Amino acid sequence: MIGKLVQRLLVVAFLFIPLSLAWAQEGSVGATYLVQAGDTLWSIAQRFRVSVSELAALNNLQNPNQLTAGTELLIPAIEGFSGRLTAVPLALGENLAGVSRKFEIPIELLMRLNHIVTSNEMYAGASLVLPQDNLDATPLPCLVLPEDLSLLELAILTEANPWEFAVQNQLTQTVQILPGEPYRGGIEAQGEVMSELACPFVELSLSPTRLLQGKTGVIRLRGRAGMSLQAHFMNRMIPFVEELAGEYVLLVGVHAMAQPGLYPLEVQWVSGDTVEYAFSQMVNVGKVDYPYDNPLTVDPETIDPAVTEPENKLWASYAQAFTPTKYWQGEFVFPSPLSKEYCLTSGDCWSSRFGNRRSYNGSTYDYFHTGLDIVGREGTEIYAPADGVVVFAGSLTVRGKATMIDHGWGVFTGYYHQKEIYVRAGERVEAGQLIGLVGSTGRSQGPHLHFEVWVNGVQVDPLDWLSQTYP
Repeated sequence: MIGKLVQRLLVVAFLFIPLSLAWAQEGSVGATYLVQAGDTLWSIAQRFRVSVSELAALNNLQNPNQLTAGTELLIPAIEGFSGRLTAVPLALGENLAGVSRKFEIPIELLMRLNHIVTSNEMYAGASLVLPQDNLDATPLPCLVLPEDLSLLELAILTEANPWEFAVQNQLTQTVQILPGEPYRGGIEAQGEVMSELACPFVELSLSPTRLLQGKTGVIRLRGRAGMSLQAHFMNRMIPFVEELAGEYVLLVGVHAMAQPGLYPLEVQWVSGDTVEYAFSQMVNVGKVDYPYDNPLTVDPETIDPAVTEPENKLWASYAQAFTPTKYWQGEFVFPSPLSKEYCLTSGDCWSSRFGNRRSYNGSTYDYFHTGLDIVGREGTEIYAPADGVVVFAGSLTVRGKATMIDHGWGVFTGYYHQKEIYVRAGERVEAGQLIGLVGSTGRSQGPHLHFEVWVNGVQVDPLDWLSQTYP
């Protein structure tokens, strides 16, 4: 073992020496692309920034519309690369730096192959062009640099080659990986020098990979057991729940009027006030073409900001809470005595759906419908769709007689315009339990049940929760 003094001197001598790295994939001719299911000549041409005619001529294609998955197409010369290329979706939990280290591909080559100017252009679900030979190789194991050591200190203590390690991690300087950060392969544990093997986030997944306005997304994470995890997304902090040892889940709601585009999702492993590890990636939010309802005429008091803003703030405050216990099981039951199967099939059971854009008393369409209006005569029964705890039961100006139920994990349901309320705050309810009667109280133009679902502070489409199981 080298003495501490010599060790420190070596660290000082080499810490900022830049590395001259030679990459294997050099050349400018001979690139081919493995056609994937769903590819078209147009999409491949777009991917490689060439014309369809140029690509067809290079490959002597008589009928460009007939492509078969698995076919290898010649690609016009790509500077710095020759070999086979393929396309794979970028998973949540992966970024260019991580892919670069995992498969030993220079990040500059990744950006060139994918025509990326900045790494923020990549998002979960995006198609990423990669060298096939690198994908066929066994990925290097993932390790964590000890908090009290630099890369060179660890290399010296373990008698490893720091330059070989730098090449494996696509580094130009050894200071690019700091204590506590994950890295790939090369330098392994020796005695007490190395921290726990394996990165804290082994696997992340997002379903669907492209989130949509007004919809619910599910994030799953696999890692070490017993971690305290949270996500920051669209200006909200949402905690993960550990379903099983090392298996975590989080539900995220997207606002119905959120601007489509890319949003950063940051996942953090926290200990007290300290962020032990964090990962950030862009997530794509897509547009939903919600219809426009006919203009509505209502009591002016029920759209007066002096009334609506305090009430909306109060209502939302109940839905911001997070209960770590999950009360519900499976799909939500229908909150009405109407046949769930018939209603979901026919669509005849609601007068207005979630997300519809609305205008009140001649206003512009700045409003959206926050729930599902289920038809029903005055006095029709209202049932709890799942087990939970009542957090609000009372009268409001806009919502009329209203109830809110906490189902755990940040999921809440709300019921407006009731004639009667049969539950009280703090009461535990079960799926199918009678909780009230349909009425027309508050901002309502006739008897119906306004039914809404909140997911971690945001209203989402109730029909999704009535037709599928979360998480």
